[in-house]
Amino acid sequence: MRGIGSSEQVLESSAAAPWRRNVQDVLTTVKIGIVNSNLMTAFTGVWLALSFNGESLWTSITPVLFVMLGTALVIAGGCSLNNFIDRDIDPLMNRTQERPSATGTMRGKTVLIMGLALSVAGLISLLAASATAAAFGLLGLLVYVLVYTMWLKRSYSMNTVVGSIAGAVPPIIGWAAIDPSLNSPVPWIMFLVLFLWQPPHFLALAMKRVEEYRCAGIPMLPVIAGFEVTKRQMIFYVAVLVPTSLLLYSIGPVYMAGALILSFTWLGLAIYGLLIKDTIKWARIMFVYSLNYMTLLFLIMIISTFFN
Repeated sequence: MRGIGSSEQVLESSAAAPWRRNVQDVLTTVKIGIVNSNLMTAFTGVWLALSFNGESLWTSITPVLFVMLGTALVIAGGCSLNNFIDRDIDPLMNRTQERPSATGTMRGKTVLIMGLALSVAGLISLLAASATAAAFGLLGLLVYVLVYTMWLKRSYSMNTVVGSIAGAVPPIIGWAAIDPSLNSPVPWIMFLVLFLWQPPHFLALAMKRVEEYRCAGIPMLPVIAGFEVTKRQMIFYVAVLVPTSLLLYSIGPVYMAGALILSFTWLGLAIYGLLIKDTIKWARIMFVYSLNYMTLLFLIMIISTFFN
């Protein structure tokens, strides 16, 4: 009886394996990590809009659900389209060569259809939340897919800066589901915070992977200008980010304390890059800190509302 049970388990495991692989392929193609991080910033926009407008999450649950679903789908669709477009250069980089669209595990046509379907479904969901949310969702999608992926990424080192527009719109999308007028400066400042955060974040990644980008022919700043110029650019963006993050003082003192600590620590770390000899090690530290900075800063925004 024990032997039979073991055989059945093996058969069940074998049957389930392809299904698990298919799910993993889809999650990899839509870049689930990017979807999750952008959902956090979108929810922060929703939460602050509720707080500043004196509304309850439960009384506004319908637009909240639509905007969160729509944001997730649009980002997943945009990432899928990015994979479809980049399937010729992804095999040249260690970071991307295992993507299903690069290995051929998922056919290009499948990835394209999935990207278009997710994008359209996401925009419809955002439209159900508010027309303003859908408009900014469409803006982010077009910038990411057409302007960044299809044009700037392969031609200009400014690709990181312009591409930051797409990554900075989720808080505005979230806020627009509750307050479509966008009359408050808060969502626009959140946009600026994320816009300024992305260049040093992605430049740190580009420094870590500089040889891969060079091999793939992607003109990232470290490839065409070197590490020292890249370091100074990163310091500039972090330095501007410090006062910009403090413009959100209306969120409350808890946020201000957190923003001061996080922002000045990052600025100090960025300046330290001018002195350190192991540039790649420093780039790794900068990349990891940037992820923690963004996550903690937006989490503190939400937490601070409970103390007002």
